[in-house]
Amino acid sequence: MTDSPWGSATELAPMTGADLHWFAWSVALDLPGVAQSRPFGPDYEVFKVGGKVFVMTTVVRGTPIVTLKCEPEHAVALRQQFGTITAGYHMNKRHWTSVAAGAGVSRGLVEELVRNAYLLVVDRLPRAKRPDLPSARNLHESSPTSS
Repeated sequence: MTDSPWGSATELAPMTGADLHWFAWSVALDLPGVAQSRPFGPDYEVFKVGGKVFVMTTVVRGTPIVTLKCEPEHAVALRQQFGTITAGYHMNKRHWTSVAAGAGVSRGLVEELVRNAYLLVVDRLPRAKRPDLPSARNLHESSPTSS
C-alpha cells in the first residue's frame, strides 16, 4: 500500500456511518476545552470550543453525517476528491463541509478534518477564551488513535 497523507492502513480502512460518528466524537472530545451539547435537539451532537461550534453530527435521510468547519479552498478540493463530502448541511456552504461514510473516507481523513476544524475556530477566539494548547500546532501530529 502506498503512503497516504491520512495515515496507515488501519487509519485508511473504510468506515461505516456509525463508525464515522463515533470516531469524530472521540477525536473532538480528546481536544482541549471541548464541550459537547445538543442545542438543536436530540438528533444533533454539537462540539464547541470557546462557545463556538466546530463539529456536529446528525443523520440525514438515514445517512449519518459529520459537518465541520473548513477553509473554503480545502472544502472545494475535498468535494472534488470524495463523492460523499458535500457542502455543509444546513450551514454556510462556503465555510462548512459535510462528510458521510464512503470510498476514501477513513479514520485518518476524519481525524485531520476534525482537528483542522478545531484549529480554525481556536485561532479566531479571543485569547481569553482559547484553551491552553501547549502544542497547538502539533495537534495534527499527535493522534489519540495511534497509540
